[in-house]
Amino acid sequence: MINEKQMIRKQIMDKLAKIEKPQYEHDSYEIAQLLFRDALWKEARTVGVTISKSPEVDTYQIIRKAWEEGKRVVIPKCLPRNKEMVFRTLTKFNQLESVYYGLLEPIETVTKEVPANEIDLIIVPGLAFTQNGYRVGFGGGYYDRYLASFTGQTISLAFTPQLVTELPIEEHDIPVNKIITVKKAEKMND
Repeated sequence: MINEKQMIRKQIMDKLAKIEKPQYEHDSYEIAQLLFRDALWKEARTVGVTISKSPEVDTYQIIRKAWEEGKRVVIPKCLPRNKEMVFRTLTKFNQLESVYYGLLEPIETVTKEVPANEIDLIIVPGLAFTQNGYRVGFGGGYYDRYLASFTGQTISLAFTPQLVTELPIEEHDIPVNKIITVKKAEKMND
């Protein structure tokens, strides 16, 4: 199962690496526009979102839009010691610091932890997605553990090459409610 997921990760990363910068920017913009028109986005007051790192869909524009709309933005902070994740407020990009693998996370001294029950919508990252909302992430398992007790809404943003017909599903895998791609928003589960 692990080897199969690693193989899928590599295949998708190879496909994403072939997307040229102008296409990446265009598709990220189109996906963001679909997100901004979605009811789950419109209804959310607090939005959880990662700081994107290529080749993920660009989330900087999404964070800026959330701030413009008066939404509270919360960013994940991984706690590697116990393999857990919390979300912390982000009101300015200079509240971020580079951690392992060059990921940007909130600086604890200038941000505040927000409990899961205050988050209306989480934009869940991933590498590969099925039509029914299952995903293969980057391998840390942080989101699977967090989503196990999360009761809010979830959306994933994906470029077309990230959509696959099937994935190895494990007992702990939790599908997202909706996937937004360049072409459309797919409703997954209620």
